[in-house]
Amino acid sequence: MNSEQIRQSYNFKRIAALLSRDCDEIPDTAGRTLASVALIIRQQADDMEILFIQRAAHHLDPWSGHIAFPGGKWEAGEQVCQTARRETWEEIGIDLEEEWYLGRLSDIVGTNLPVWVSCCVYGIGNKGADPVLSEEVSDAFWIRLSDVRDRGRHHLSPVAFDDRSFEVPAIRLPGEGKPVLWGITYRLVMQFLELLELLDLGVAKSEDCCTLPKLVELNEEDLS
Repeated sequence: MNSEQIRQSYNFKRIAALLSRDCDEIPDTAGRTLASVALIIRQQADDMEILFIQRAAHHLDPWSGHIAFPGGKWEAGEQVCQTARRETWEEIGIDLEEEWYLGRLSDIVGTNLPVWVSCCVYGIGNKGADPVLSEEVSDAFWIRLSDVRDRGRHHLSPVAFDDRSFEVPAIRLPGEGKPVLWGITYRLVMQFLELLELLDLGVAKSEDCCTLPKLVELNEEDLS
């Protein structure tokens, strides 16, 4: 194991200690459409990075043009994180089969659409981390964790969804002309940042001190 692998393994293991969810667990979605996404991280020399995509413009896609994680609809016979891996391969050509599975964040039930979203977290090395875009994705890009955590980028932003306009919590990511990060993906990112804050504080060393709830149900005020 080289120095890069040792550094990645150490950081990934610390994060995985907080994400002890079963990757095979299929939730009871109460009739909602189950989708699964992948939050993918990699360690660079001086920072960690998160992979985001921008969905291609399409009139049938309610998230057309939005910033998101790779992922999509669960198919019968799949396990939850199997869906995230398949969709990641289909959308951006990154194979997560041999990468570090770190665990799952809390599932999220959306407010404006009947969806139930599971998020599987993966750590990957630099080899094989270059996205190859499908027609479903207009862009894929790595963002430094320090930029995502920068509170100067967190603000209320006007957004439009389903012919309605809202003002919502959002993150303005680096990149000229990019839409803000908001909605369910924003909520998943904030979950992840809260876990990292626990690591920074030296908390989260026992199995039960920081257990995530299995489900977060957004209310209308979340507008996600």
